[in-house]
Amino acid sequence: MTPETCCFKRLGIVEYQAARVLQQQLAGLRSAKQSPDTLLLLEHPPTYTLGYNGDKNNFLASRQWIKENNIDLHNVDRGGDVTFHGPGQLIGYPVMQLAKGPREAVLYIRRLEEMLISTLECWGITGTRLKKPSGHGFYTGVWVAGKKVAAIGIRVDVNQVTHHGFALNVHPDLSYFDKIIPCGIQGKAVTSLSRLLGYHLAMEQVMDKVEQAFQGVFNVEPCACVEVLE
Repeated sequence: MTPETCCFKRLGIVEYQAARVLQQQLAGLRSAKQSPDTLLLLEHPPTYTLGYNGDKNNFLASRQWIKENNIDLHNVDRGGDVTFHGPGQLIGYPVMQLAKGPREAVLYIRRLEEMLISTLECWGITGTRLKKPSGHGFYTGVWVAGKKVAAIGIRVDVNQVTHHGFALNVHPDLSYFDKIIPCGIQGKAVTSLSRLLGYHLAMEQVMDKVEQAFQGVFNVEPCACVEVLE
């Protein structure tokens, strides 16, 4: 199968809302066939987000503590519950047009998980999907020895264009996760690549591997980006 094209753009540290506006602009261009699929790679300042089905009780810290520690807080239009974003965590926002079909969103999530699992393999880390206690279905995201290393939360709009994406813990301050029940899952800890390896990983190195894995799993090749990204 001939590869499709995809723009890969590294943005550094970007405020959450600014990144959201950029995704919306790109989604409009993508649905109008005026831009290719795009993968934005970036980091956020310390930020908590809560998905539209999320439970506010999964915040263990008070809103006052969040405010006093200069952490942004956003209610967002993605699936999933509460999570943390911050420096040292690689955020990926794919803006892609999916095929039409009732299971395309689920298949897309599975491919994101596959891409992240492939990325971890570059350092000899075995990432897995984690079964729910009921034995029916899996928790969304990627896990290593029962600890979550990557979270996924998405939205697919009426034009079948994807919003939001994945968060891979490279070397963030994991103590921020102590103030929430991550993704609303009780009793499950989080981890990071650097903690698993015992040494610090450069973000640029991880982005290289993510881009390579993304190209392989989604069968895309790099192309030029549209002007809105400049």
